Amino acid sequence: MSAFTGSASETASVPGAGADLLAALLDGMDAALCAFDADGTVTHWNREAERILGWSAGEAVGRRGFEGWAARSADSEDILNRLMGVMKGPGRQVHELALLRKDGGRVLVRSQAAGVRGADGAPAGVYCAFSEVHVQLDLERSVALSEALFEDASWGVVLVDADLRPAMVNGHAARALGTGRTALLGRPLGDVVVQGAEELEAALQHVLAEGTPPAPAEVWVTLRTSAGEERRRCWRSGFLRLASPMAEEPVPLGVAWLFQDVTEERLAARQADRLRFRWSQLHRAGAAAAECEDPAEAAAVLLDFALAGFADHALVDRVAGERRLTRALATPATAPGPASPVVGGGIPLRYGPRHPALQAWDRVGTVRASAGRTAEVWAEAHQWPGDAAHAVCVPLRSRGRTLGVVTFLRAACRPPFERDDVVLAEAVATRVAAALDLGDTTP
Repeated sequence: MSAFTGSASETASVPGAGADLLAALLDGMDAALCAFDADGTVTHWNREAERILGWSAGEAVGRRGFEGWAARSADSEDILNRLMGVMKGPGRQVHELALLRKDGGRVLVRSQAAGVRGADGAPAGVYCAFSEVHVQLDLERSVALSEALFEDASWGVVLVDADLRPAMVNGHAARALGTGRTALLGRPLGDVVVQGAEELEAALQHVLAEGTPPAPAEVWVTLRTSAGEERRRCWRSGFLRLASPMAEEPVPLGVAWLFQDVTEERLAARQADRLRFRWSQLHRAGAAAAECEDPAEAAAVLLDFALAGFADHALVDRVAGERRLTRALATPATAPGPASPVVGGGIPLRYGPRHPALQAWDRVGTVRASAGRTAEVWAEAHQWPGDAAHAVCVPLRSRGRTLGVVTFLRAACRPPFERDDVVLAEAVATRVAAALDLGDTTP
C-alpha cells in the first residue's frame, strides 16, 4: 500500500477523525503542497496549490508528474526527475520550477521537496511545498532586512513589546543606551534613561493606540552611564507599530523604535541661534545707547539688552580708591527690571579679599564663580541678590585703566557661565567701560 492515498478532498471523505484532520491541515496551509508516490503520481493537492495554478485537486490527483497539464512538455520530464531525485537522498532540496497555470500562463515557483519512506524504510514518495518566487523573495527580503537592522545598521533599533519593555536591541542601540544587548531586555526604559523616559513611553503608547506617526520626532534624554555619571543626548526617533499578519484583525505586537543620535547637530544649531541672538542684541544695544545723552544711562541700556536670555542680574562696581569698589548700577535684587543708578552708592562695598570682583580687578581678566550647594549663604557673603548661584566678573577697562567691574549673575536653576558666555560678557564690558569713561571726562 502506498504511503500516499487519495487527494485532500478524498482523504476528507474517509471515515475517522484522523482523515478529517489531515484534510483540514493540508487545505489550511499557507503554502501550496503536493505529493507524489514512488512512481511520480500525484497523490495530494491542497487548496493553496489550486489557488496558485488554478488546477483543482480532482484534476491533479492521479496524474503522473506535470506532463500535459501543469508544465510544458519540454520541461515536465526534467521537473519530475528533479523532484523524484529527492526521494533517495537525505534532507530537503530547493528548486525553482517553471509551471503552467490552468489559464495557460507561466509561473515561477520555489519548491522545497523531501523524500518520504514507508513503514519498511523503503522510499515511498516525495512531498513538495511551493510558493510563487516573488512571495518567497518578499519573505527572504523581510528576514534579511531584520537581520541587517539588528547586526549592521548605523542607527539604533529597539523592538518594544506591548508592555513597553524592550524585546530586542541591536548593537548600535545598546551602545547608545550604555548597556549590553541583553541587559535591557524585559526591563523598563527608566532603568537607563534618567530623564525623558516618560516622553519615550508616551510616544510608544501613542503609536500602539494610534499607529505610526507621519514624521520622526526628536527626543532629549539623560542617560545614566556605568560610571554613575549622566549625559544628555538628543535622538531623532521614528516609530513603527508592529501588528501580527496572522490575525484577522490587526493585533499590536509592539513598536519598532529606530533612532539616530543628533546631539552634536542640535547643540551646534542651538549655539548658532544663541550667537545670532546675542550679537543682534549687542548691535541693538549699541544703537540705543548712542541715543542716550547721559553716559550712565547708556551704560544701563547696554546692560538691559545684555541680560535677555543671558543672566538674571547685572551689577556695576566703580573703583573708589585702593582695593575699594562702590556700587554704581544694579538691576533690582528681588524682581526682574532695568538697571539703574544705586542711591547712596558712594559707600565702599565690604568685599572680602577673595571676592571674584576683586580678583577680576587684580588679574585684569574675567573671573567665573559658582556657589555649589550653599547658594543663599554664598550670595549673601558676596553681597549679591539672594538667588545668585553663578557669577562672571569682568573688569571695566578704558584707556589702559580699570574703571570698575561688571558682574553678571544667574540663579541656581540656570547653568554656570561658560566660555562663550565670557565672550559676550567681555564685549558688553568694553562698551559699558567706554560709556562710563565718557561720563568721567564730560564736563
